[in-house]
Amino acid sequence: MCTVVHLGLAVTRASMRPGKPLDQRSRQSGYGLLFMLLAIAVLCVGSLVIATRWTQQIERQKEADLLRVGDAYAQAIISYYYSTPGPAKRFPKNFNELLEDSRFVNLRRHLRAAYPDPVTGSTDWGLVLAPDGGIMGVYSQSQKATWRRTAIELEHCKLSEAERYADWKFIAKIL
Repeated sequence: MCTVVHLGLAVTRASMRPGKPLDQRSRQSGYGLLFMLLAIAVLCVGSLVIATRWTQQIERQKEADLLRVGDAYAQAIISYYYSTPGPAKRFPKNFNELLEDSRFVNLRRHLRAAYPDPVTGSTDWGLVLAPDGGIMGVYSQSQKATWRRTAIELEHCKLSEAERYADWKFIAKIL
C-alpha cells in the first residue's frame, strides 16, 4: 500500500479509489436527487392547477363577452323596432338592416359592427324569428356548458335558466 504525504496529511491509495465515499457527507448525496424529483413533481402539479384555472378564467371571460354582445344585439333590435316610421312597427329582416338602416334620409346605425360570437368565434349566430319573419333575437350556436345556470336579467333582454350557451336566447324586450 502506497502512502502519500501532502501538507502534513497522510492519504492512502486505498481511500482514493473511485466509488468509495471519502466522508459522511458523500453518503447523503442520494437525498438531494430525491428532493429534486419531489420538487419537479410539485412544480408539475402546480403548473397543471394554474393552467386549469387559467382556462376556466378564459371561458368565464368568453361567457361575460357573450352576455355583453347578446345584449348589444337585443338593444339594436329594440332601437330598429321603435324607430320604424309609422304605427306598424317591424323587426329587421337581416343583420345588414341593423348595420345600415336606409329607411331614413340620413343613414342610421343601430349596431356598430356584426359582432362575432365570443364562444365560437364565428359571426354565424342562431336567429330567433318574429312572426312577421324578422329577427327578434339571436343566440349562440355553441353546445358548451354555461358557467351560470340561473336566469339572468340583462338591460335589454332576459335569459332563462340554461345548461348550454345555445339555450340562451337574446330576445329583445318589446313593451
